[in-house]
Amino acid sequence: MAKIKKKGTSGQAKNFITRTQAVRKLQISLPDFRRLCIYKGIYPREPRNKKKASKTSTPSTTFYYTKDIQYLLHEPILNKFREHKALAKKIARSLGRGEVGDAARLEKTAEPRITLDHIIKQRYPTFVDALRDLDDALSLMFLFANLPSTSTVPPKTIDLSQRLCLEFEHYLITTHSLRRSFISIKGIYYQATIQGQDILWLVPHKFVQRVTGDVDFRIMGTFVEFYATLLGFVNYRLYTSIGLVYPPRFNAKSDERGGELSAIMLEGIDVIRTAIAKNVADGDVVQDGTQGNEKVDPAAQRHADQVAEIPEPVEESQSADQAMNDQTATDAIDKFEVQGEGADVLDQPRISDTETGQLFAPYSFFLSRETPRQPLEFLLRSFGCKRISWDEVLGDGAFTNDEHDPSITHQVVDRPPVAQSDNATEPDQSQGDGVSRFTGGGKMPGRVYIQPQWVWDCVNQGKLLRPDQYAPGATLPPHLSPWVKPTKAAYDPTLPLAEQENEAEAEQAGLDEEEQEELDQLAAVTADGEAVVDVVDDQGMDVAGADSDDSSAADEFDGFASDDAGLLANADEDEAGDMRSQHQKELEAEAAGLPFTETAANGQAGGSSTSNGKSKGDELRKKTAKKRKEEEEELERRKMMMSKKKRKLFEKMAYSNRQKDDEAAKLRSKRRKLEKGKG
Repeated sequence: MAKIKKKGTSGQAKNFITRTQAVRKLQISLPDFRRLCIYKGIYPREPRNKKKASKTSTPSTTFYYTKDIQYLLHEPILNKFREHKALAKKIARSLGRGEVGDAARLEKTAEPRITLDHIIKQRYPTFVDALRDLDDALSLMFLFANLPSTSTVPPKTIDLSQRLCLEFEHYLITTHSLRRSFISIKGIYYQATIQGQDILWLVPHKFVQRVTGDVDFRIMGTFVEFYATLLGFVNYRLYTSIGLVYPPRFNAKSDERGGELSAIMLEGIDVIRTAIAKNVADGDVVQDGTQGNEKVDPAAQRHADQVAEIPEPVEESQSADQAMNDQTATDAIDKFEVQGEGADVLDQPRISDTETGQLFAPYSFFLSRETPRQPLEFLLRSFGCKRISWDEVLGDGAFTNDEHDPSITHQVVDRPPVAQSDNATEPDQSQGDGVSRFTGGGKMPGRVYIQPQWVWDCVNQGKLLRPDQYAPGATLPPHLSPWVKPTKAAYDPTLPLAEQENEAEAEQAGLDEEEQEELDQLAAVTADGEAVVDVVDDQGMDVAGADSDDSSAADEFDGFASDDAGLLANADEDEAGDMRSQHQKELEAEAAGLPFTETAANGQAGGSSTSNGKSKGDELRKKTAKKRKEEEEELERRKMMMSKKKRKLFEKMAYSNRQKDDEAAKLRSKRRKLEKGKG
């Protein structure tokens, strides 16, 4: 007889465990369980069948893998949690007895310290693994660096986040690893490439953040604690890989004055070693306590000097490689062109990272007070600019605070243009200190004035763009995301409208323009009183205006001022001639059995036939409708040859494509109206 299988010992009931069961098994509280799961990277799982996974009749909502909970049983942090729980009991007991001093002493000295170093090594065995998981870490750290200090967000956490973020930015500036940036409503996106890994993070705008009560900052604080440890390890590895000392020196006074990036001073490892060697030569005390004034062997010193004077040999292969690199640098960069319709669009090759990193190196920038200083400074420094100035109210660390410094080549402004006064560019020589001072609010001669978007667009395209398109007060080009690639039949704001429209849209736009011109011409004719438009019904019958309208028109004509009587008398002869020619044309049309209107007569007399234009438009519409109908019939015939499964899949694809085409058509129509309004 087969053994009866007990319920809940195999299948999904064995592979999954509820959150309540996990907390009981680990013997910790629910907040500590959440904290431990965040540290270890264990998240809830969704079973295929919740009813089978649950061992009880009540369906549970949160499940975990049983193996993950078994893995947590051997975590050393569990002992720290239990020690913290025992310490809380001791402090509560001391406070109950009135021993406040003992309680304060226990809280200060006996509190267990939790370190996450071993968890970082477990979750990220290699440095590349840590770089791949750095996107969320940087986004959260930059978010907390911009939050105000509250009871839920302590100032210590904010200061740590700010310092780690500034250290990471300094590495990007030193190595020129920043690649792209994009301004959105959420904030500013940045992308950097470190050791072949693309890292994308979001930095919020410098606004006053309001901390709401519907956000659980305890859970976010746990993530910040873990990510701060991770970012500290990453910064240490990055700094030491390029020969810099970590942690770098931090100037607290400069940071209080708003220096930010300038508050951190980088030092190379070779510089430190040179300073230590100099101290040893001067006889200063070294860290190990020995004196540096010991005698040196003269023979060994002479041998060291001879070795130092020997020039380094230059290998022929290195010189050949250098010549080849110089020759390659002078060659033009190839461009991939699309060979046919529907072909893949390849990424265009960019210039080398070294040339891109020195994009703004030859120039000197001045940031006006209304511009965002922090992101502009970070972008300009990351791409080679060394001379960045701003007003002293924006903080410390500027190259100069003088806006009229003649060495400044570019000024970033974000305000409406101000009319230049006559004395704006005339130097004020009232003071004899030899410094040219400019009065008024005009522009400095020889300086390029641009809006902040110019910096972002130059960075994304890897080249300097025309500054006249970004002049103060000019209509800026569209600021597009550098990560969204244009696809076929999609709307592209950078291309002209004529290159994106299909034949049907172009014909419809042309007909609409012709009809609009005809309506405008007809309205002008009617307003001047030169003709009265007859209404033609659907059957082609002429519907004349009512007699009351004619009488009212006559009454209005009799009511004109007497000053115009002479002018109207002179026009009577011309009107009589027009009436005779019109009567003749009506008789000819009646004999031919065709409808006749005054608008058609006037149009024929003037050389532009409205009826011919309308018939041409009708023919184009009929032709387009016939072509569309033939395409639909051909498509239906092809669908009849498909299986039911493939036909449904094809219909879904066609539906999604129609939605995309309709959205692109709406955008093109909106742009057409805007361009027509401007024209």
